[in-house]
This record gives sequence, structure tokens and C-alpha cells, in this order.
Amino acid sequence: MPLTDNQRHVLDALRNAEAPLGAYALLERLREDGFSAPTQVYRALEGLKRKGLVHRLETLNAYVPCSLECGEQAITAFVICDDCGCIDELIDKALSQSLGLLVKRRDFSPDSMTIEIHGTCARCAGLDDNATNPSSPR
Repeated sequence: MPLTDNQRHVLDALRNAEAPLGAYALLERLREDGFSAPTQVYRALEGLKRKGLVHRLETLNAYVPCSLECGEQAITAFVICDDCGCIDELIDKALSQSLGLLVKRRDFSPDSMTIEIHGTCARCAGLDDNATNPSSPR
């Protein structure tokens, strides 16, 4: 699936970011690459979303690169730590099937299905071995 130059720049910026980025933060990072208007970023993001390469986190008004092969019908869930900002992308086939059946029963055609779960990650809660032993593999 070929990408435009702008899509490639936006995707690279998201992949190199340490946290989700909003469109205006992306614009600031991409000015040296010839980006001068928010519409350039938004168009690239829309194309990347259609191709399944990025996700929009509604509650953060920001974007992240897809870290899994989500597929068109998969429901993506994100766990978002409100303390450190850590984000993990999850896909569960059973959840996707259950929610798919629920919306089908209502004769509803969703454009996207993303679940965002906010809370505290194991590391911030002190439950992760890495919090006390940084040499432990994750």
C-alpha cells in the first residue's frame, strides 16, 4: 500500500514520538519537511487511518501508530496510564465478535470501533517487577 510523501512523514513522526501526538504537535515537528498548514497533517492522518496505520485516541485528541495488524473489522482497545502516559494497544477476537454482534443486532454500521481504558499501569502501581528491578525483561 503506497503512501504519499506527507503520509510517510507523518507516520515516521508518530513512530519516533515518545507519546501520542495531536495534529498541531505533528505540524510543529514537520515544518522542516515542508508542512505549513494543519490541513496537510489532517489529510495525511485521514489517509493513514483509512489504511489502518494510525489510530486516533479520542480522549487524548491525539494519534498513535498502529502497533498491531488490526484489520478492518477488529476492535482495538487501548489501555492508557493516566500517571505516566504509557499506552498499550490490544486486540481480542472474542471482544471483536461480541461487539460486532451487538451492533449488528441494532442494524448499526460503525465507522470505527475503538475502546479506551484509562487507569494506572502495573509499573506506576508498583506491581511491575521492572519498577523495583530495572534489569527484568518486560
